[in-house]
Amino acid sequence: MNNDFGIDTSTGTEPDGASSTALWSGDTGVMGEQSRRVLLELIKGPYISGAKAPALWSALLADDVSIRSRLHELFLELVIDRVGEFAFVRNVNTTELKVPSTVRTAALTFLDTAMLLVLRQMLLSGEGDGRVIVGQEDVFEQLRVYRTADRDESDFNKRLHSTWQKMKNTLRVIHQAGAEDRAEISPVLRLIVDAEQIAAISGEYRRIAEGGSVDSLNLDAGADSFADSNFGGIDDPDDATPDQTEEITS
Repeated sequence: MNNDFGIDTSTGTEPDGASSTALWSGDTGVMGEQSRRVLLELIKGPYISGAKAPALWSALLADDVSIRSRLHELFLELVIDRVGEFAFVRNVNTTELKVPSTVRTAALTFLDTAMLLVLRQMLLSGEGDGRVIVGQEDVFEQLRVYRTADRDESDFNKRLHSTWQKMKNTLRVIHQAGAEDRAEISPVLRLIVDAEQIAAISGEYRRIAEGGSVDSLNLDAGADSFADSNFGGIDDPDDATPDQTEEITS
């Protein structure tokens, strides 16, 4: 069969009868429509939230075995937090064979990583009271210790705002809550960066503060936990040379 571009899209054989899961003529897929949509959103990333997408969340829970199997065929594993109601995929981690890196990655700056840690600390400190909503300036204030003497304050503030927008629109670990400068921290942040990874990051920050080179900085903070995010990179050396650092612990 040829499509509008003259390209043969046939499978080579035509089934005698339509599959019960077929969504269009010639469809050979074995999953239902909702399960396919869940699979697609998981791969697109960064995660599925039960609060934000209840229909997809219900479909995931109803067919998680099949969805997990399809992900394994792509060298991906499914992570589900049934209490927090969110799920995401990450590259399979195994010593049994060399697996390809499937999910897309994007390097983070020093300031990006620092803001992630501040937000996670705020989440852990306040989640016992329910939703954790923070003010933009409260977050920024904890990060001002990273401004170096040669960094103009206005320029540093622009970088803070840029990082805030990345947390909201790219990584989606915060969501606007009312006013533009107020945001709710997503509970997914608990799994993205764990206590062990924070300890490693804090150690690197201390090394920089003691005069260590930033060229060899290695922040491996759950790089494959998000389909769109590599929480282990610095792509701007200028952001990685603070005059003083503040250790952020879990």
